Amino acid sequence: MSTSRVEDTYEAQNDQRLDELHSKIRTLRGVTTDIYDDAERQNLTLDDTSNSFSSFGATLSQSSRRASQAFGLGPGGVKQTRIIFYIVGGVIGLWILYKLSGFWWSSSAEQV
Repeated sequence: MSTSRVEDTYEAQNDQRLDELHSKIRTLRGVTTDIYDDAERQNLTLDDTSNSFSSFGATLSQSSRRASQAFGLGPGGVKQTRIIFYIVGGVIGLWILYKLSGFWWSSSAEQV
């Protein structure tokens, strides 16, 4: 009878250790799942960030290309000398109109 009590004690201790082991395994499984979920969230965040930077790079490249065309630095752009001629011609044209209007107003004032 005493051997059966010793065996029962060992059996109870084994069951207790087995329950503790199952508890540790559940905890480890939960930690592993949490680590996996966090890694997935970080990967999604990195993908979104990468997509944002790629979009920004493409937009910046397009803006740079348009600016170079506007300043005549790239192919197909308006040449800088043409813009200078337009500005100088506009200023001369306005000066001529100013002088003609002064001549016109002074001649009509003399007739009165």
